[in-house]
Amino acid sequence: MTQNPPSLRPDLAPSAKLPDAARPGQPRIGMVSLGCPKALVDSERILTRLRAEGYGISPDYSGAEAVIVNTCGFLDSAKAESLDAIGEALQENGKVIVTGCLGAEPDYIREHHPNILAVTGPHQYEQVLDAVHGAVPPSPDPFVDLLPASGVSLTPRHYSYLKISEGCNHKCKFCIIPDMRGRLASRPAHAVLREAEKLVESGVKELLVISQDTSAYGLDRKYDVNPWKDGEVRSHITDLSREMGKLGAWVRLHYVYPYPSVRELIPLMADPESGLLPYLDIPFQHAHPDVLKRMARPAAGSKTLDEIAAWREICPDITLRSTFIVGYPGETEKEFQTLLDWMDEAQLDRVGCFQYENVDGARSNSLPNHVPSEVKQERWDRFMEKAQAISEAKLEAKVGSVIDVIVDEIDDDAATCRTKADAPEIDGNLFIDEGFENLNVGDIVRVKVDEAGEYDLWGALES
Repeated sequence: MTQNPPSLRPDLAPSAKLPDAARPGQPRIGMVSLGCPKALVDSERILTRLRAEGYGISPDYSGAEAVIVNTCGFLDSAKAESLDAIGEALQENGKVIVTGCLGAEPDYIREHHPNILAVTGPHQYEQVLDAVHGAVPPSPDPFVDLLPASGVSLTPRHYSYLKISEGCNHKCKFCIIPDMRGRLASRPAHAVLREAEKLVESGVKELLVISQDTSAYGLDRKYDVNPWKDGEVRSHITDLSREMGKLGAWVRLHYVYPYPSVRELIPLMADPESGLLPYLDIPFQHAHPDVLKRMARPAAGSKTLDEIAAWREICPDITLRSTFIVGYPGETEKEFQTLLDWMDEAQLDRVGCFQYENVDGARSNSLPNHVPSEVKQERWDRFMEKAQAISEAKLEAKVGSVIDVIVDEIDDDAATCRTKADAPEIDGNLFIDEGFENLNVGDIVRVKVDEAGEYDLWGALES
């Protein structure tokens, strides 16, 4: 059994798990879903629409009459991965439709792959469907092509990503996501809650809330009031979290900027009856004020330390996850050391890290004093060594405690689980390697922790 280190590409979503049931003669479409959880949700929506129109979903190239590649354009390395995926789909299948963030650059894609059928940008569902119709005409059977109320899910049925908004109003110099996905556009609160309720009714035990800027949810709607159940609810992250927590599933927040309003969420996290997990995924990116200024980030390192202290005072069990960039243009050794010192102070539980890369269209490309690749690698190594040491010490402190875990997978050797401190695939696991035979995927059970590693825990069911 291997340990599970934090993802070195925190922009990636779990691998899509495609359904493979199809009736005889049903037109079938393949899907390759790359990029972040937000893109995975887009893939689910596309496949849900296709299933409703009578298409089957193929888990391989050979069984598909056309393939959709949902691309990522987050970094140059992600773009290269997307181009490779398109090329593989063309070679293996021949009929390829491209969508997603890289789809915002159709000329760039066609320059490398001129034989693709169509290119659409992110969350352009209608254009994707039109392209599929042109390549593979639908052939629905109204008596058998009935779609479950929960739609098509590309994740295990016991957890699901829930997208609450699109776009972002920030103008971080290293990021082109707002250019591709537009400004903040929040979904109405009642629509989000209705989807969350249906997911829980279908068996989902954990809701992973995602957006580009979760803290800003509802700002564009001026926090309007929506009818819900026998009352009303604001389009505001605090109100939304409170209501979702009443549905009976774990609720985990991702991509939360450290605005002062986040403090309103912490008392909910401190209440074990609220359903809102004591977990915040916050992209701090750096700690030195000059680097943050060059990034055009909306926060300063010293202030975030104060916020972290305030959160922990209210909710001592809170788990903090973040991502950072090392080797940003102009980053000096002194500025990097400030980040390491900040890490000593912040003691974050879960950490991912990028080495800075230029991205076509990003304003950071034109900044002076780019850091040599060997220096970026050396700083990344030092940063991850510190993050690993912090993680190891924090996990060792959990030995002997009894905690709740959710079961993700079961094989002959062990049950692979997650604690409330662990998001799927980007954080660690807890393994139960004895007495797990009667467990089922999706169970939430009490476990006594008896061993800790750098990123993972081992334990036994509470007797």
